Order: sequence, then structure tokens, then C-alpha cells
Amino acid sequence: MMVIIVQDVLDQLMAPVEKFPNTVDTLKYGDPNMEVKGIAISFMPTYRVIQQVVSAGANLLITHEGLFYSHTDNTEILKNDSVYQKKVRLIEESGIAIYRFHDYWHRYRPDGITIGLVRALEWERYVSEYQRTVTILNIPEMTVREIAEYVKRRLGIPFVRVSGDVSARCIRIGVLVGYRGGGALSIPLFEKGNLDLIIYGEGPEWETPEYVRDAVYQGKQKALIVLGHAESEEPGMAYLSEWLKTIFTSIPIYFIREEPVFHVF
Repeated sequence: MMVIIVQDVLDQLMAPVEKFPNTVDTLKYGDPNMEVKGIAISFMPTYRVIQQVVSAGANLLITHEGLFYSHTDNTEILKNDSVYQKKVRLIEESGIAIYRFHDYWHRYRPDGITIGLVRALEWERYVSEYQRTVTILNIPEMTVREIAEYVKRRLGIPFVRVSGDVSARCIRIGVLVGYRGGGALSIPLFEKGNLDLIIYGEGPEWETPEYVRDAVYQGKQKALIVLGHAESEEPGMAYLSEWLKTIFTSIPIYFIREEPVFHVF
């Protein structure tokens, strides 16, 4: 049986996208020449996730977001922090390799994270167009309230947040994963895409949600559903795990789901 090393897996992940500088997608810990015994995939490399990777016997963790609470893993403010130090100690003592797969996955065509969300919602057949940052869908007519309940059920999440008219009937939807909810990106889509509803991960609360509120005050049936960053992107990492199982058939591959970060009271 051919030995597969960490670098083999990384090469496979990056192959569909032309290499580019200034990416956060690097091997954060571990030896690129280490033989891979098992692969774990997660959206967020939490302390608990790392513990589960070790318990599963995997020695390569592929994660979408960073280890240390900032996009660039800037640890300057954490040097003397006990939480940071304990997490580093766990990683180093475990000997696992950790690779962040963020920029490249978003640059797949279509975006790998978006495909995962659309698949999780079972809306692939309704896709009108995959664009770089948004996917446009034409779904069978549903109210915003019905869509919100459907999304919660399909994604297994306890809540979503809605701005706009919950009784509005929707057909044209724009889906934006992660932190793509800023007004500069999402607001123009309502008119350019003739959208009834936008579903996104997160964005500033004073931008797109307030635009939607004013639209409703003006008598327009527009709405916004906010999933949460992890809730919109974790399905894309679950999809990655299923895809990798078809490539590295001799290696155990695990998807580790994390609980929602917020409790709602």
C-alpha cells in the first residue's frame, strides 16, 4: 500500500486552484513529510475538536478557520494568556499536523463552502447561477417564515435571525456564506438580482438588516435570514470530508462537528 504523507493531501487540496501569495492556507503545525494515519476535518479547530482528533487516532487536522481567534492568527496579544498556552501545549504534545484550508476552498469554482451549504439545504436543483461570492436560486414559492424553519431543520441549528417581512413570499434567493453580509456586497444584490430574500452567514447589523427594514417600510417585500458564520460554513467542511473519502480511500477520514458557540435564552 502506498504511503500518503501530509504534503500529498495538501497538494490534492490546492491542485484545482492556481497558487497565489499572501494566503492564510498554510501548515500551522506538523511535518509535511509525516505519514498520514487519519484525517480529521472541522470548521473551527477548537480545543475540544483537537482532543477528539487525538482520540480518533487521526494525525492530520484540516480546518477552515484559524487556531487563535483572528483571521491571521496574530498571537501577539496572547503570549502570556493561559488559554492560548494550554491549547499550544495540547497541539505540540499530540504531534498532529494542522492545515488551514480557507482561501483555496473559497476559490474553487464553484466555491466549495457554498456547494456544501446548498447541498445541505437540498437546493442544488434550484441553483440559477453560481457567482464568485453569491449563489442565486429560484425555489418553489415559500414564505420567509417557512424558509427560516426549513433552514433550521435542514442544518440542525437552534435559531436564525430574520430582518424584514416574515410573511413575504419568496422565489428568488441569494445565498452568501461566512462574512459576506456587508452592505457593499449584499445590498446591491436585492435590485441587481431581483431578489426576494438574502441568506448569509454574518455581517454588520447596521448595514444590510437596516436596508431591509427601510425597504419594508416602503412597502417592498424583502427579507434577510442570518444563519451565523459557522452555521453557514460548517456544511462546506462536511462536504469536503465526503469528497476526500473518494480520493484517499485507504485513510480513515472523520468530520468533527462543533456545537453552536452561542447559547440563546
